[in-house]
Parts: sequence; C-alpha cells; structure tokens
Amino acid sequence: MFALARLLVVGFVVCTLVYICLSLYSRSVRRDKLETEWREGDTEGANIEEYVQKGLKDYDGSLRRKLILGVYVVPFCIVSFIIYATNFM
Repeated sequence: MFALARLLVVGFVVCTLVYICLSLYSRSVRRDKLETEWREGDTEGANIEEYVQKGLKDYDGSLRRKLILGVYVVPFCIVSFIIYATNFM
C-alpha cells in the first residue's frame, strides 16, 4: 500500500510540473499569435496590450485550456489499467 501511495504522490508531482510547463508554453504561443495578428491586421485605434489581454481572456475559457488537464487524466487511466490487468487478467 505504501508503494502505491508513493507512486501516486510522485506521479501527481510529475504531472503537475508537466501541466505547468505545458500551460505556460501554450499561453506563450497564444500571446505570440495575438501579437502577430494585431501587427498584420486592421486594428486601428486598438492598443496592442488591450488586444492581447482580451484575446488571452478569451483563451482562458477555451477548450484548448481545458484539454491540457488531460495531463492528469491519461496517466491515471493508464496506471489504473496496468494495475487491473496485472491483478485480474
């Protein structure tokens, strides 16, 4: 039982680090795309900071942001299946 608890704690820490890195990278890519879109687009009168902040606010509620949570779900499902297959098949 102690080995399972240790596996879960270490797995959670690793998944959290991967989630943070992936989330920061995705947000950075989105920011770059918004800045490029502002420079190339016809957005007269709009400040670049306001435009980027509005775009990032829209990004925070997007599906892509929620899909990054799969970093926690997929490994949990794989480990659960391996444990089940090892013990009951």
